[in-house]
Amino acid sequence: MQQLEILKTYKLYIGGAFPRTESGRFYKLENNKKEVIANMCLSSRKDFRNAVVAARKAFEGWSGRAAFNRGQILYRIAEMLEGRKAQFIEELILQGASKASAEKEVRLVIDRCVYYSGWCDKYQQLFGTVNPVATSHFNFSVPEPTGVVSVIADEHSSLLGLVSVIMPIIAGGNTCIVLASETKPLCSITFAEVLATSDLPGGVVNILTGKSKELHTHFASHMDVNAIIYCRENMEEAKTIAELSSLNVKRSFMWQKDWTKAENENPYLIIDLQEIKTTWHPIENIGVSGAKY
Repeated sequence: MQQLEILKTYKLYIGGAFPRTESGRFYKLENNKKEVIANMCLSSRKDFRNAVVAARKAFEGWSGRAAFNRGQILYRIAEMLEGRKAQFIEELILQGASKASAEKEVRLVIDRCVYYSGWCDKYQQLFGTVNPVATSHFNFSVPEPTGVVSVIADEHSSLLGLVSVIMPIIAGGNTCIVLASETKPLCSITFAEVLATSDLPGGVVNILTGKSKELHTHFASHMDVNAIIYCRENMEEAKTIAELSSLNVKRSFMWQKDWTKAENENPYLIIDLQEIKTTWHPIENIGVSGAKY
């Protein structure tokens, strides 16, 4: 008697939990041989709105953490990825990658997490300044996180493209909602399992699966999203995103990059998602007696 194969249903990751899509829809994921390898949730606008609520709720706590502590948490994510390398390699191969390329991709992902963990408490010194002014004041310009960021991740990269965008966002104290690759989504939800069991607070990263053609307008037009990053090659979608994001002065970025190249991991991706805040503070003159005048 032939045993019935039970395919895994990969759920969404919202607010630190793994709900099914509220729409009840799913799609069958096929590999290069047209074999069904998993069931994936087909996210709806309501799922995205729920993720925005979770991201906004998590923003204050995450952005208020010490930068050094954020670095510790990102490093912990790298440690946990190291412990689950075999599972990620297996999923990449299942989606059509060769064993050598899968091993290389997982190695790059772990290194990328370590790289950005090191920048968490350093980019402020690189991009912050003490400004010369003509009056008796101290004048400082310092980067502060933008807020909630929506992301439509690289379609052709299952894991590296996803992580390469998430890391600079959260290293800078932002929270995010990410739409994973439609054709290669397996590693995105497995990565969510890593996040859920790390020290990362729920809601800082939210991961959806589904179709960009259904969701990109919502990602760009939602009034409680402060910035959007588009990593795909559909120029019609990119144009629509730029137009819709301008309606509420939302920052929009087009990051179509080869994530395997070292130059595409850099602190300038962190600063893209920072606001520069300038503060004035009067200089208090203190005499010999200790009196202020």
